[in-house]
Amino acid sequence: MKIVPASEFSLRRELEYGSEEQNEAVKRIIEEVRRDGDAALRRFAEQFDGVSVAELRVSKEEIEAAYALVDESFLQALREAAVRIRSFHEKQKRTSWMDLQADGSILGQIVRPLRRVGLYVPGGKAAYPSSVLMNAIPAMVAGVPEIVMVTPPATAGVDGIDPHILVAAAEAGVSEIYRVGGAQAIAALAYGTESIPAVDKIVGPGNIYVALAKRYVFGIVDIDSIAGPSEIVVLADDTADAGYVAADLLSQAEHDEMASAILITPSQVLAEAVQAEVARQLATLPKREIAAQSIRDNGAILTVASLEEGVDAVNQLAPEHLEIITAEPFQYLSKIENAGAIFLGPYSSEPVGDYFAGPNHVLPTNGTARFSSPLNLDDFMKKSSVIYYSREALLRDGQKIIALAQHEGLEAHARAIQIRLEKEGNSNG
Repeated sequence: MKIVPASEFSLRRELEYGSEEQNEAVKRIIEEVRRDGDAALRRFAEQFDGVSVAELRVSKEEIEAAYALVDESFLQALREAAVRIRSFHEKQKRTSWMDLQADGSILGQIVRPLRRVGLYVPGGKAAYPSSVLMNAIPAMVAGVPEIVMVTPPATAGVDGIDPHILVAAAEAGVSEIYRVGGAQAIAALAYGTESIPAVDKIVGPGNIYVALAKRYVFGIVDIDSIAGPSEIVVLADDTADAGYVAADLLSQAEHDEMASAILITPSQVLAEAVQAEVARQLATLPKREIAAQSIRDNGAILTVASLEEGVDAVNQLAPEHLEIITAEPFQYLSKIENAGAIFLGPYSSEPVGDYFAGPNHVLPTNGTARFSSPLNLDDFMKKSSVIYYSREALLRDGQKIIALAQHEGLEAHARAIQIRLEKEGNSNG
């Protein structure tokens, strides 16, 4: 893991634009699903997943059977995590409101949940029950009545869907599960097929084909984001434990070869100690080949003159995950402008947030923490404005509205107000 001055470092970030061939493949898949519906989904399952799918929808009996295939300790941990995630997101609830004006007008906002949301759960390198909870529980808390999950039909080899995924979906309140993955699953959710009614929004990560498909259907449905590789930045001083810091950096490096893990510190002693610890811990890591490439290509230890300079570097990077392991971590909290999730102190290891604390682990990547937020209840809600203008208010404001409309050259707008003023015998305002 290289040690370099922060001023000389530039993080390589990969945006999911895909190659021309990948984009053409996604477009073809989507068009075939639009045209052929379920038949296309079954055809692609055989082509891409190597399985023959008779029933696209997972039955209640299959979900119940999955419970017998998971350890009780896993189920207990999953349920406690779900309680914490639900409790955190309950605090994000918004309510509708109405404001009665003195002139009798009423202005307000109606807040209501989306009707139907689709959750994509990947099945490639690994299956993540925790992501099922993080995507589905906020939708359930928001009051979404129909939460649909799609996942490739061979997440547990050729035998079917990983039972841990099915159990997590059941515990999180998912109402329908379908065995379909890839760009074809995104197409099915966006446009609907004979078996899968269309949704209003699609959330959840996937491979490059899933990401491109989400980009393609955006506008037909809403999407959460186009997720990039995982990122972690640790801002630490000489009070930090080098073993803790190295372990946390590797916790993200093992996700993906393109993940980035960065330490920012004013301490040369800590920098060298973490460099040695990363090498030592990496040697025994089960996913050491993935983590090693991540560290080699996208990892770094950045030296700064002070923690204040380190904060500036953090805000420029706008990381997905930020850990502050310093003598006084809360001292720097208000100075962090750009970060998806902020972990304070030596015991707030990033996996605490991934699995158990309660805040959502679906976070902005690729520097989008400059303008984006973690997945939250607002992602599953929509708002309608309410306007009731009284006669008194229209007579008072009518001529001003006409003046603005005529300035923009929209005479029909102006006349819609003028006709009412004339009807009320108040054409002069």
